[in-house]
Amino acid sequence: MTTSVKKTVLPPSLVSNLQEVLMSRKGSDEDEPELAVPSSDAVGGVVDSGSGCAKPVVLVTNAEGIDAPGLASLVDALVREGRCSVHVCAPQSDRSVSGHSMTLHETLTASAAEISGATAFEVSGTPADCVSLALSGALFSWSKPSLVISGINRGSSCGHQIFCSGAVAGAREALISGVPSLSITLNWKKDGSSESEFKDAVNVCLPLVNSAIRDAEKGVFPKSCSLNIEIPSAPSSNKGFKVTRQSLWRSSHSWQAVSANRHPSAGHFMSNQQSLGIQLAQLSRDASAAGAARRLNTQRKNVEVESVGVAGKNDTERVKKFFRLEFVDQDQVDVDEDLDFRAVESGFISVTPLFLSSTVEVETQTSASNWITNTISADE
Repeated sequence: MTTSVKKTVLPPSLVSNLQEVLMSRKGSDEDEPELAVPSSDAVGGVVDSGSGCAKPVVLVTNAEGIDAPGLASLVDALVREGRCSVHVCAPQSDRSVSGHSMTLHETLTASAAEISGATAFEVSGTPADCVSLALSGALFSWSKPSLVISGINRGSSCGHQIFCSGAVAGAREALISGVPSLSITLNWKKDGSSESEFKDAVNVCLPLVNSAIRDAEKGVFPKSCSLNIEIPSAPSSNKGFKVTRQSLWRSSHSWQAVSANRHPSAGHFMSNQQSLGIQLAQLSRDASAAGAARRLNTQRKNVEVESVGVAGKNDTERVKKFFRLEFVDQDQVDVDEDLDFRAVESGFISVTPLFLSSTVEVETQTSASNWITNTISADE
């Protein structure tokens, strides 16, 4: 198969900065090799590997932050396989349960990150922010990778959880932009799972990932859908892949009142991993809220809400109540084995096509299911 590669222009600001660096090095570092300007041959998700062999570009993001073990295991495997050029654009801190929220009217910071074998940036935003920025052409020298993978994240993205899942949002943002995408989660058990299981999770889903990369390049990856992959706990003992449907499963929401003397101060409330910019932005939002101010505790996936009384009163006159939200798993009565959560509970790797429209044509759904089934059968 012949892949045509067109020329594109790098962002002018990037070219200007690189030229300045090159000029400043000349004369002062004559004996040192010159910096290479990134190739502008990265178009349509293909870059030159340096050996004359074009490789598809794969963008990796996640919801738990760039230092999360799931992302590290996935990127390491993709780099080791050598089938694609790996680029990473992920949140600099844990943004799980952020849904498809995006950052407006605030400046985001994208900082280069060290990940062996990959070009990586950490961004002070949400997963949707990261994918949108990466696909804009402002950050990388390409604007459309062959595939976007969001994960591997811990937790569940089955059922109604997809609406608050940052991992699914990253894949959905790619789908909105017309780029094939996967979201991958590991059904993490708080008292039973270990970080070593992320490597097992990568190993069991890698054949499907490689098929997606290959078929996305060929243009035969399912159109108009993203694939949501959920891996059961103890991945190495899974029962195989299963094409599933999105269920109505959801965690139960438990709101607990918190006494005022237990309410953390603003200084202790902010995550130490968040940047100063995010902290200032959060404080600004809190200060301007006349009603309720919501705060996210990223490590425990808890939300605290401060209920404020009448606006305009002194702090000593305001009635304040504090609450903490916790997600509690609940038993499900639906016994349909083709539903996502039921397949995962039974030990299968659930693969669910997700669509942007709730009124998807049967033809589109069938096409997506057939691709998954054929790919799974070929890999077995």
